[in-house]
Amino acid sequence: MHCRHQRKPVWGKWLLTLSGLAALVWFLVRVVPKTSRAAYPCQRMAAPIAGGFILWLVGSVVSMAAFRRTTRLLKDSRRRLACACALFALTVGITGFLMLPADPALADSPEPNAPIGVAKGINPGRVVWTHNPEATDWAGPGQGHWWEPSHTDQAQVDRMMSGSLQALTGERSDAAAWRAIFRHFNKTRNGTDRSYTAGEKIAVKVNLVGCIVTRAGSVDPESYEMTKALDYMNTSPQMMSALLRQLVSAAGVKQSDIAIGDPLSRFPAQYYEMLRRDFPDVQYMDHDGGTPSQPRRGVRPSPVAFYWSSRPSGTTQDYIPDVYAEATYFINLANLKSHVSAGVTLCAKNHFGSLARTPVEKGYFNMHDSLARTTPGYGHYRDLVDLTGHAHIGGKAVLYLIDGLYAGVHPIESSPKKWNRAPFGGDWSSSLLVSQDPVAIDSVAFDLLWAEWNDYPHMSGADDYLHEAALADNPPSGTFYDPDHPTPTVRLASLGVHEHWNDPEDMQYSRNLGTGKGIELVRR
Repeated sequence: MHCRHQRKPVWGKWLLTLSGLAALVWFLVRVVPKTSRAAYPCQRMAAPIAGGFILWLVGSVVSMAAFRRTTRLLKDSRRRLACACALFALTVGITGFLMLPADPALADSPEPNAPIGVAKGINPGRVVWTHNPEATDWAGPGQGHWWEPSHTDQAQVDRMMSGSLQALTGERSDAAAWRAIFRHFNKTRNGTDRSYTAGEKIAVKVNLVGCIVTRAGSVDPESYEMTKALDYMNTSPQMMSALLRQLVSAAGVKQSDIAIGDPLSRFPAQYYEMLRRDFPDVQYMDHDGGTPSQPRRGVRPSPVAFYWSSRPSGTTQDYIPDVYAEATYFINLANLKSHVSAGVTLCAKNHFGSLARTPVEKGYFNMHDSLARTTPGYGHYRDLVDLTGHAHIGGKAVLYLIDGLYAGVHPIESSPKKWNRAPFGGDWSSSLLVSQDPVAIDSVAFDLLWAEWNDYPHMSGADDYLHEAALADNPPSGTFYDPDHPTPTVRLASLGVHEHWNDPEDMQYSRNLGTGKGIELVRR
């Protein structure tokens, strides 16, 4: 196990003050024009931070004024009144200080090369990381948008996808790679030695949280055009196109048997128009179901229930989306981002959009309650394990991918950030991660984010869900993980292997070093 000790936070109060100011400005800009937005999940998260900042600011100003009044009274020999003013100033000042937004606990550096769990895949625990700076050529905000063809090279992204799949499977062609992927899945899941069969449906979950239905204005519900947050770090249309091309041309899947999208978001017109030229018959799924001029596959609840292993009482029942339930196979195409509440948001957290309702929707189980900011530390129930392990989600997953062309911080940044560490050198992250092991791929992405940014990924407990998932059959929290039954019936098995690399320079895992049966990182 990974032993962690709490260390003193390194951020300091200035960052908290700026965070409070940013939350206040964002809340006012969003809510003043339309007061109903105050009920949106992101505004509900920002409101207490903004409120705490206001109380701290008022307390500081009042405290300073009271101390100045105390000084004048002392000069006038009015000592009793001066003492009362001093006491009042001290009380207000301390209250204001205590109302600063809470500084999340941070974790020590992860223990290197201590694998836990059972590795998955044709080559167990293998994660392929392709870094190609030629794929991205964007000057930044105000210079067009990163997803435009002139800024993200489709041919380069296609090559990244092809090379990654061949490196993952050890095959020499894309078609052979897909045959191996499907054959391994079917042999592992049901003992049948077969590849993809014509007519089987595939659901692809991407991350379009920048177009989430609760983020009013991002995608117009009538025109389906993105009108705000145009540079947000959604799954890129280029990466979606590369995957669709692989499925259709290399794997032999009929376009109409593929559904791709995000059940909690609107699939924006800009992305749709780029994709439908080559893939007009693919089902582009989203929350609303589109319009006559912008047709989409609307997502509806299926009869298949989803149960939280914390066994909450008095909450509305969740159900798997119909697109997922109808699919034979599932592909998780996530993004490379850090997260102010979770620390990181990768393949596992991509499923916060899989139930077609907001994570904090009233009456339902609150998915945010088990994130690292709310529940820091290690050995806790993590709902991401349930989402990864459900029979109609992780149980159908043949492939996990992380689109790392443009990485950023959710939800406080509306555009990606350039990376400074080697091999990035002050450029975009320009990466693609691919694996058959959901725990291994998130572990590698976590290490990349930890090394690049020293804030949110360093929150204590940010990688606890990986510990719980790797040891899902006997987790440190003692949770009986079983999202498929109303009462604990069948424990999830280990969902994959977790470990951290030896250091950010060499980036070696136990299978690279020949010291254990953990992760193997293949760099391209």
